[in-house]
Amino acid sequence: MSPVVHATGVRMSYGETQVLNGVDFAVAPGEVSCVIGPSGSGKSTFLRCVNGLEPVLGGSLRVLGEEVGYNLREGRYRPWSPKEFAAFRRRIGMVFQRFNLFAHQSALENVACAPVHVLGLPAEQARRTAMEHLERVGLAAHAHKRPHQLSGGQQQRVAIARALAMSPELMLFDEPTSALDPELVDEVLEVMRGLAADGMTMVVVTHEIAFAREVGDRLTFFADGVVVESGPPAELVANPGHERTRAFLSSVLSQREKVD
Repeated sequence: MSPVVHATGVRMSYGETQVLNGVDFAVAPGEVSCVIGPSGSGKSTFLRCVNGLEPVLGGSLRVLGEEVGYNLREGRYRPWSPKEFAAFRRRIGMVFQRFNLFAHQSALENVACAPVHVLGLPAEQARRTAMEHLERVGLAAHAHKRPHQLSGGQQQRVAIARALAMSPELMLFDEPTSALDPELVDEVLEVMRGLAADGMTMVVVTHEIAFAREVGDRLTFFADGVVVESGPPAELVANPGHERTRAFLSSVLSQREKVD
């Protein structure tokens, strides 16, 4: 089966600053691929490239069978129109560090909004579907609360339900627990465990090494805009092959022990 995500030599920069320096990365259908690395290593930028939010300036990035940002016609690449970008992004769910919920809407309204305005679903159908997704993330009882009435973990679960309401073929998580208090992390990770068990293809940027080891099919370490090494999570955590990976894992695991 063709990879859901297939990056070859991907490069990207912000002005003079090179952020991605030739990333090679692949995700198979149904795979949970976890990505770790220090701040500024290019992890989040790579996710944004996968979702078409940032342009790839070199190399090849194919996602869901399409070269992101371009169509090949008569031997020439033509940039996507805004409408083509929008159609592509509808196939991908993305959950950010911050929840980005509409403060004036209830949890139910936040989840139902995009299916109505983007997919064109009738409002009642969208609300029924939204309630199903809130039940899936354990928040049916909080459907009519506004974001300020919810904990950070509950808000993040609403954000996951909102992404799922678009029936994505791929889910991207950009450090979804980093903004949460430690006691709220597990409730979000439990939802993500459920998605993995259901066979959702996922790319997860995270510092939750235990989650990556338990749920991930592959663990990739980014540094300085490149993939330093990648492999089965348990093997990579237990026996990293690169000194940079060893130093990072040692730092993250020691910090986690202090929190625990």
